[in-house]
Amino acid sequence: MKLDEIREEVSNWLDANWSADRSLIAWRNILLEGGWAAPDWPEDCFGRGYDAEQTAVVSEVFAEKGAVGAAQVGPRRLAAETILVHGSDDQKKRYLPPILTGEHAWCQLFSEPGSGSDLAGASTKAELLDGQWMINGQKVWNTSAHHADFGILVARTDWDLPKHQGLSYFLINMRQPGVEARPLKQMNGHASFNEVFMTDAIVPAEDLMGGEGNGWAIATTTLSIERQGFARGRTPTVSRESKDGIIYQELAVELEIANEPYTWYPQREGRVDLVLPRAKETGAIKDPSVRQEIARLMCLSSGAKLAAASAVAQRKSGSNEVIPAGSIGKLGASVIARQAAHVHTMISGSEAMLSGPESAEEGMIAETLISVPAISIAGGTDEIQRNIISERVLGMPKEQRSDTGPFRDIKRNVT
Repeated sequence: MKLDEIREEVSNWLDANWSADRSLIAWRNILLEGGWAAPDWPEDCFGRGYDAEQTAVVSEVFAEKGAVGAAQVGPRRLAAETILVHGSDDQKKRYLPPILTGEHAWCQLFSEPGSGSDLAGASTKAELLDGQWMINGQKVWNTSAHHADFGILVARTDWDLPKHQGLSYFLINMRQPGVEARPLKQMNGHASFNEVFMTDAIVPAEDLMGGEGNGWAIATTTLSIERQGFARGRTPTVSRESKDGIIYQELAVELEIANEPYTWYPQREGRVDLVLPRAKETGAIKDPSVRQEIARLMCLSSGAKLAAASAVAQRKSGSNEVIPAGSIGKLGASVIARQAAHVHTMISGSEAMLSGPESAEEGMIAETLISVPAISIAGGTDEIQRNIISERVLGMPKEQRSDTGPFRDIKRNVT
């Protein structure tokens, strides 16, 4: 369809169906039925098969009319897009609609205390007993796990295979008695991550995704989607007008809960948006050395946006080369954040070390400086990304490994 035809269709549909007096869930179910909850998804998965440009037109019309869209905030996007690629028809039917309506919140259960960024070294154990999977182990750095309904989980199902081959991918109910999430306090004062303990937790056989032993391939899809998200960046603050209607009240509550873990993410990314205003306000813009570093930052930031757009288009085209693209974006985000922290320090000087109402940007610069290191760790360290880029993009020889052979024989960082 042509863009003007799509604009007219969605506009007419909203005129006929949109009402702020409906409940949030009721409205989103109407969106599902109309195919407007996720228009870029395939038609057989509640969407319309639109490309990025067509989907952007739909979003523009929704914004113009003040209409609420599908639920998007949090790890539910990682779960949804992974299920879209690898899930069975039954899994798509059961799990995708509640993600779009916002009825189900999700978390990601990948990292472990004993394996760091080595996801393939996961030792959380999954055993098939009496037709269902029993899960035992610990995960860490799990955003929003304390209020998630479900989780995407990588666990080991075969200890006699090499580590990449013995993993499987599960969809786990986080509300069962065998799952405990404990929030972790960070040095910047926030507590958005958790450690999750699973003790005889149960996953039904039908919630193994992609078949036993295929967990690594599915996990790389999830990681690629996650890493591309680092390159897109986030809006530091979103002003919302007070609007009448029950749907806006319910949306405000949903966003308050869903966005809480991410309030410090703009600081993790360096707060590039504050650089020019701060430079002008303090007079640092007159310093040639500061201007040079600002210019470098802006060039890096613009380049990352172009690379992110290319990665999204590549993934939508069905290309298998999404992992290197995601790694380039992830590594680029780390470089930008560190450069931004460097520039903030040049601009603010010793004031950058102070917090509180009398400090630079009421403590925002100080919070940025202690948050930036996290972006080089989250979603796979910079070292991991460099290895992926060197081997899969540049075609360089792989480094020698000492962790081949059966996983049970590999020395691990455990006591």
